[in-house]
Amino acid sequence: MNANVAIQVLPSVQGDEEIVRVVDAVIDYIKSTGVNYYVGPCETAMEGDYEQLMEIVKQCQYIAIEAGAPSVMSYVKITYKPDGEKLTIERKTAKHHINDAAKMAKSA
Repeated sequence: MNANVAIQVLPSVQGDEEIVRVVDAVIDYIKSTGVNYYVGPCETAMEGDYEQLMEIVKQCQYIAIEAGAPSVMSYVKITYKPDGEKLTIERKTAKHHINDAAKMAKSA
């Protein structure tokens, strides 16, 4: 792993349900790639090989269009470090999600 990428896909469609449908198609694609990812409320973070992640970012645009968006805007954040240890998604976020399972169980 030599890169972390976060992508926010904003399809130009009408209505919250349609936005969610198109974004879900993009997230399903990201899941299918096999990279480690984390879906947040405003973006999806991925980690892996830089070239692979850049290809995924490119394909996300096509997936949104194929899902019915006439156009799409995406915001991408990239951390690239060819040598050395990278901060993983787990290391960056785990301490903030320690009680998530307990909260979900309470609300169910």
